[in-house]
Amino acid sequence: MELMAPCHFGLESVLKKEITDIGYDVCEVSDGRVTFIGDDEAVCRANIGLRTAERILIKVGSFHAESFEDLFQGTKDIPWEQYIPRDGRFWVAKAASVKSALFSPSDIQSVMKKAMVDRMSAHYGITHFPEDGMSFPVRVFLLKDEVTVGIDTTGESLHKRGYRKLTAKAPIAENLAAALIMLTPWKKDRILVDPFCGSGTFPIEAAMIAANMAPGMNRHFTAESWSHIIDGKLWCDCFEEAKEEVSIPADMDIQGYDIDDKMVAIARQNAAMAGVEGLIHWQKRDVAMLSHPKKYGFIITNPPYGERLMDKEELAGLYTTIGERYKALDSWSMYLITAYEQAERYIGRKADKNRKIYNGMMKTYFYQFMGPKPPRKQMPT
Repeated sequence: MELMAPCHFGLESVLKKEITDIGYDVCEVSDGRVTFIGDDEAVCRANIGLRTAERILIKVGSFHAESFEDLFQGTKDIPWEQYIPRDGRFWVAKAASVKSALFSPSDIQSVMKKAMVDRMSAHYGITHFPEDGMSFPVRVFLLKDEVTVGIDTTGESLHKRGYRKLTAKAPIAENLAAALIMLTPWKKDRILVDPFCGSGTFPIEAAMIAANMAPGMNRHFTAESWSHIIDGKLWCDCFEEAKEEVSIPADMDIQGYDIDDKMVAIARQNAAMAGVEGLIHWQKRDVAMLSHPKKYGFIITNPPYGERLMDKEELAGLYTTIGERYKALDSWSMYLITAYEQAERYIGRKADKNRKIYNGMMKTYFYQFMGPKPPRKQMPT
């Protein structure tokens, strides 16, 4: 099958590497989506194991459409009966259109649903579908009049790992946090500090990466009920495999600070839900108090942007403080995501790298300040 994995715009390369690392061949990378070849086991392993994807879709068709008639006929030509049983619940959950003649999501959804009913009515010999069985949400992407159709195997987005029951006012999505960590050279034997930890997403995702905990091993997926497509034993085997691969490091230093003690308590609870409570040190601390005796550490953080959490005039002072505290940390690296355009100016240093990433509809920047590499450890003679 061709499987499609949407992701945050700007992070396609991270997802591509993840897919390759778990053993599947990538056949296409486009804006916000990576397509790869896999079997039914790949559906299970990708849902359970990919940290940076939004969801996993089975590609069921693609065609050119400049009119609603084109859309209707192209949708009707897809062999829906191979996927959706007589009592299946089916609907077009989302339609996205870019630079295409057809651009109204609600009209696209309506036309496609009618075409699906038409096709399956002819196959099953019924005109009314009870839709009281398994769920088959459909997603469609239109780009320059090329239509790509997929059935969603995931359900709730993959960023919902199941551990974050409580959140900060402006939380960063779990899959975005994981992708940003994976863009850095941080490894589990290096210290990591998030001085604006909020509900704890960066430290928790880092701890899960370090312990090789699959992000989806404690949640469920829509396709688990599709026994006619994916054998239930495959799901069981893949969940079991994920649990067996967990390996808690003996010595790890991940720390999360926040000025709000309520947020520190929330972060601690979320870490317990994720099964990493013993791997992270939490503390109420102002960023102005940030210091550390260790060398070659990492700051990875999501400081306030100004859009929702604080006034613009407060931001200059905050980012000046971030810059001062970072400068005082000998040989550290700092990676921060923010929508604040003046971040480098007030930090007092130009970033070594700056990557544009869309956090939802908000354009943000991932500023990367590189510290020196630690000396190589001497091998015992």
